Amino acid sequence: MASYNAPLREINFVLNDVLKVGRLSESIPAFADATPEVFAEMIETAAKFCEKELFPLSAPGDAQGCKRHPDGSVTLPDGFKEAFQKYAANGYVGLPNTSEYGGLGLPYTMAKVVEEMACSANVGFALFPGLTTGCFEAILANGNDAQKNTYLPRLGAGEWAGTMCLTEPQAGTDLGAVKTKAIPQPDGSFKLEGSKIFITSGEHDCTPNIVHFVLARVEGAPGGVKGLSTFVVPKLLINADGSLGARNPVTCAAIEHKMGIHGSCTCVMNFDGAAGTMIGKPGEGIMNMFVMMNLARILVGVQGLGQCELATQNAIRYALDRKQGKAFNGNATIADHPDVRRMLLTMKAVTEGARVLAYETGMYVDLAHHHPDEAVREEANDWVELNTPLVKGYCTDMAVELGSMAIQVYGGHGFIREHGVEQILRDSKILCLYEGTNGIQAMDLVRRKLFLNEGRAVARFFALVQKAAADAGSEFTFIAEPLKKALVDLEFATRWIHETFKAKPEEASFGCCDYLRAFSLVYLGYNWLRMAQAASLSDDASFKAAKLTTARFFASKLLTQVTPLCETVKSGSGDFMSLPATQLAA
Repeated sequence: MASYNAPLREINFVLNDVLKVGRLSESIPAFADATPEVFAEMIETAAKFCEKELFPLSAPGDAQGCKRHPDGSVTLPDGFKEAFQKYAANGYVGLPNTSEYGGLGLPYTMAKVVEEMACSANVGFALFPGLTTGCFEAILANGNDAQKNTYLPRLGAGEWAGTMCLTEPQAGTDLGAVKTKAIPQPDGSFKLEGSKIFITSGEHDCTPNIVHFVLARVEGAPGGVKGLSTFVVPKLLINADGSLGARNPVTCAAIEHKMGIHGSCTCVMNFDGAAGTMIGKPGEGIMNMFVMMNLARILVGVQGLGQCELATQNAIRYALDRKQGKAFNGNATIADHPDVRRMLLTMKAVTEGARVLAYETGMYVDLAHHHPDEAVREEANDWVELNTPLVKGYCTDMAVELGSMAIQVYGGHGFIREHGVEQILRDSKILCLYEGTNGIQAMDLVRRKLFLNEGRAVARFFALVQKAAADAGSEFTFIAEPLKKALVDLEFATRWIHETFKAKPEEASFGCCDYLRAFSLVYLGYNWLRMAQAASLSDDASFKAAKLTTARFFASKLLTQVTPLCETVKSGSGDFMSLPATQLAA
């Protein structure tokens, strides 16, 4: 059977030795009490909860799944409701939410660490609090005082749950095609009519009320994205005194039958004249949704990181225990077979490098939202913009690849359900699809993030990595030199995209996924340089040796992939787009 042990040594190393998380409490008054010691205590407590409460529910929840009843109600796998209530009672749902509205008011970075552990332990479960936090953030950013006072204290404390309702059968990525309509009422409210699909946590029994954050078009509004607005639609209507009233006509019509994340209910939701109120101004629905969606994309990347960790630690554990034949060095465990060792080092190098990327992005969110210096906030926001598609795209792509690699390490046993690793692959694939497919993330990077503020963010990245590589001491030449080479190749590819995109956007966009992979590998190279430097100061000889060996592996086996990826990017689309699409079936 698979197992999960929160990687506390690794988490604390990244936070304290590499990223210096203490600068949050030192520079942001609101986080003065969130010292490294508080981080460590909160994370250790959450780790025990994830290991003891959430992980044991993962495989049974996958097997049992969610059940829709004839009345449209939904029950979750055994234990999920109780686990959610404990999770909320411990403050994990509202950990980053402002204390004014029921949260703990702690750093977003800390929330991402807890989310990583929850997503390793039980990614299907982790979607329930994740979407609730996203709904909280959207109402906080766009709601009026009455809406904030009605919904936020209960969402912030996890007393109620939240959803995000965007997708329709004809409107996936193209949200301008949304047809759900909002009909104005004399009292200023609206009646919503339409259907939404792929709605995570659309109906369940974890909480007495569910708050739906819905994208819809006011009756008579123009077509396209300019005519869209956002609405808050509760499952149960709320009386003037704050008590729960009658059932609102928003119901679960069906539960999707999915490849993975069976513990999460993914619903078709029908709005049959459901009462709601508009959030924000008319016609600003897309802007309002992106408040929720941008942070949700980081959340999905953290889900990917959690699955990478789960795959990696189980593959290593199994390989150290499994005896099969003899390796060239005479040892009997498969961890000493060269190809298995290659896979284990790949998994370790990717997971540990991606963790720095995800946590650092979380720290930039904290700085962008809370730092007292406007210049610091501006730069931090640049980093959040640039990093978001990397975190979402790379971490989730690698969750699938490492899930497959874990199965390969297990051999035939990995293909058997009771060993637990095939679930990682099934659960991970959706991460590449929702909150914008990874192709959309790559297009966002190429079409928008590279050009944002005249390329200011990417220029900052290049300058930072160049300086880090140039300043590395001679003992880190093994990674600094290949990092310099990779950075030069990435800069050339970036300039080619800039020059080509103006006249031939299709040509420049054809290799966008390869570009995102190359960019992510350079970022991880920068991360591994910093980790190698930090680990070299460690008094733990075993930890130091493992870190430096993994850094050398990354430098020689993974960072070198940047050059061919960049060449592929610059080769463009050729005549591949000129072939009529209908002839692809010839």
